[in-house]
Amino acid sequence: MQWTIGVFAAAGLMAIVAGPGPQIVRRAEASGCINGERIDSSTADMAKKNIEHAGFQQVRDLKKGCDNFWHGKAAREGVDVYVVVSPRGEVMREGD
Repeated sequence: MQWTIGVFAAAGLMAIVAGPGPQIVRRAEASGCINGERIDSSTADMAKKNIEHAGFQQVRDLKKGCDNFWHGKAAREGVDVYVVVSPRGEVMREGD
C-alpha cells in the first residue's frame, strides 16, 4: 500500500515538473509583443483627445500596439478613415 502511494506521488510530481510543455505561451508573445518591449502609460482617452484635436470625429475601435502606437477608426468630413497616434501624440492617417 505504501509503495502505491509513493508511485502515484512520484507520477504526480513528474507531471508537475514536466508541465504542459509548449502549450503555455507568455502573454507578451501571445499578443504579438516581443519580450522586453515596454508598454507606455498612454490611454485610449488620451489618444482619442489627440485624434479629435486633429480634426477627426466619431473616434472608435482604439487599440494599442506593442510599439505604443494607437490604431483606430475616425471620421473626417463624413468619410471613415483609419488613424494612428504615435507615442509622441502625432496623429496620422493609417498608411501615410
